[in-house]
Amino acid sequence: MSTPWEKKSSIEEIRTRFDHDVERFSQLETGQQATMDAPLVLELVAQAGARHLQAGDTILDLGCGAGNFTLRVLQESPDLNCHLADLSTPMLERAQQRVRESGRAKSVEIHEGDLRTLDFAEGTFACILAGAVLHHLRDDADWEREFTRFARWLKPGGRLYVADLITFNLPDVQEVMWQRYGTYLEGLKGPDYRETVFAYIDREDTPRSLPYQLELTRRSGFQAYDVLHRNSVFACYLAEK
Repeated sequence: MSTPWEKKSSIEEIRTRFDHDVERFSQLETGQQATMDAPLVLELVAQAGARHLQAGDTILDLGCGAGNFTLRVLQESPDLNCHLADLSTPMLERAQQRVRESGRAKSVEIHEGDLRTLDFAEGTFACILAGAVLHHLRDDADWEREFTRFARWLKPGGRLYVADLITFNLPDVQEVMWQRYGTYLEGLKGPDYRETVFAYIDREDTPRSLPYQLELTRRSGFQAYDVLHRNSVFACYLAEK
């Protein structure tokens, strides 16, 4: 995970990989196996969201993939206006199809492109979902700019839910947790799978620590935050405007 940012995959390279992975990401159990506790995290976010989302609210799913995050939220909070955003056109099309066919969304709108190119009016959303997408942000300026924009897009009392790969600030702890993650991956599909996942993380991703991200919410205008779940190198948290 030491590859300099300038040597990371380009947006086009990341888009191409996900263009060819639609079927896998259309099934929660197979599409997100590399993400530890993915079903539990979706359940926790959906149940927390149900405490503040109301029929007719508008939500944004950043890096929506094939729509798993939005679909799970809709199970607990129907009749939402759903905005789906992703780099991949095939992913967006599948997400749009699945959300519409669920019959639980009030409306569905799609936005294709890098999340850094999106723009919405202040106070548009009651909720922003960011599942396994923020690790594609690169330098501090990237992270700071996007969190400030998230806060601006949310209504007062609106919430940002993040579920993602994280790092640890202490190198020895990072080493322990990374080894544990490797053991988890190997237990799923063997050593080759572990090396495949490690290779694309090294090539594509630039995750940050949980303390870094929580502090960033505070500096970006959020009034409160809480951690919903954490296991090894994955965490889920919310921040409220």
